[in-house]
Amino acid sequence: MRALPFAVAAILLSTLSVHADVKSELKSLVATVNSKLSSGQDSEQALAPELKQFDEILAKHSDEKTDAVAEVLFMKAMLYVQVFQDPAKASEIFAELQKKFPGTKAATAAEAATADLKKQEAALKIQAGLKAGAAFPDFSVKDLDGKPMSVSALKGKVVLIDFWATWCPPCVREIPNVIAAYKKYHSKGFDILGVSLDQDKAALAGFIKKNDMTWPQYFDGQGFDNALAAKYGIQSIPSTYLIDQKGNIIATNLRGEELETAVAKAIGEN
Repeated sequence: MRALPFAVAAILLSTLSVHADVKSELKSLVATVNSKLSSGQDSEQALAPELKQFDEILAKHSDEKTDAVAEVLFMKAMLYVQVFQDPAKASEIFAELQKKFPGTKAATAAEAATADLKKQEAALKIQAGLKAGAAFPDFSVKDLDGKPMSVSALKGKVVLIDFWATWCPPCVREIPNVIAAYKKYHSKGFDILGVSLDQDKAALAGFIKKNDMTWPQYFDGQGFDNALAAKYGIQSIPSTYLIDQKGNIIATNLRGEELETAVAKAIGEN
């Protein structure tokens, strides 16, 4: 390897040492945070000393506009996203990061995270309107077989809108309950419209056939970017909505025997 001039080598060595120091400091701090979180200390007040340490590390390396230092600010922002669930404060920190550390990997990640927070905020607003008693907004799409699929087409029936995926263990665990309710009450006016957040059409079709899930399914292969999932602000699955004969929401996210009981009541069986 060609030798570097002493002055250049010294500068490079100094830079690498600084980066190593920052990474070491951040690693130690994150370990402390994780230790507190595992013991149930997950409030902003409980982690106040650690938040102060984030600021102290940033102040110590304030003249260094590097990926390593930017990552410190990114990790602080992620505490507000994942632990404190304070998207407003997280967005404020992400904005600061992009301003102070342009061009860094952390700044790029902060831009993406900010976009995700905006999506989550919009989703929460949508979800706030999808409560028991509210009308369920209609949709008109084509199902997996290319046939028309909508809520309005089933007016006069009790309908379960089921957002799920074959790769989702809680969804798969719940399927036997959904199938049981369908087989018991379908002939009495109960229908299901599935919305699959899968990305593999063949795998979905095989799963549906294997489990004898004969109701319509919407699939566009986009995972959580599924068009209907976005329309209804779906952030986690399984997410279900039980709708009455007039198109109003009876209940959400019913599990196990709760689903069968609610369906029976809605169709006038008890």
